[in-house]
Amino acid sequence: MGLLEVEGLRRNFGGLAAVDGVSFKVQPGQIKSVIGPNGAGKTTVFNLISGLLRPDAGCVRFGDRPITRLKPYQVARAGIARTFQNPSLFLRMSVLENVMVARHRLSRWGLLGCGLRLPAQVREERAIRQSALEHLDWLGLGRLADLPAGALAFGQRRMVELARALAAEPALLLLDEPASGLNTRDKADLADTIRRIRDRGVTILLVEHDMTLVMGLSDDILVLHNGRPIAEGAPALIQNDPNVVRVYLGGGLDDVASG
Repeated sequence: MGLLEVEGLRRNFGGLAAVDGVSFKVQPGQIKSVIGPNGAGKTTVFNLISGLLRPDAGCVRFGDRPITRLKPYQVARAGIARTFQNPSLFLRMSVLENVMVARHRLSRWGLLGCGLRLPAQVREERAIRQSALEHLDWLGLGRLADLPAGALAFGQRRMVELARALAAEPALLLLDEPASGLNTRDKADLADTIRRIRDRGVTILLVEHDMTLVMGLSDDILVLHNGRPIAEGAPALIQNDPNVVRVYLGGGLDDVASG
């Protein structure tokens, strides 16, 4: 049994099948990538897993439980965190506060307890703050803690969103095009960071267009085209698969490393 099992997912938008019969597994400790041309259905798969969309057919299991019909906050509580193609931060809040938001899902206190400022709640709030700072420091972002998120550069926002996802202590992390908009140096740093996250025991499902990053990181790759799987396997197998080469306009994967 995999940590994540996706079986027969289908999602239509009007008359268009954005995802059509997608099945795959993610094993504990893997870095698994989902690749394909624009419009292949990659982000829709992420949205179906994370509860932002409901499938028209199929199911998703996480560990030993079905999560197909859960709301996004319930999926997060189950142990799945994600990032987005465009960083989704609270721009008027500080970097630290953005990361603390993720820790509050682990809080034992509701609105009443927070309002009363009971001693145990105050201690917990301090622990949440300290944990958020530690996650920022781990990603080299501690110096940014007090800045408003809206003042950050695009690449910094991506890393803050990653810190927030990690602060939720997920077992599975969904990364949606984390290298988009990054320069070559930042991409190399990102690859190192993703490996470090995996080494901390977090399983990773990655959607990415940068084939150099994908081939260098992935244990296993799923290729989608027009919402359907066309290949799955180790990077060396995918790189030489004739169907995959055909999908990428007749060129080798190296020709579309930034496509």
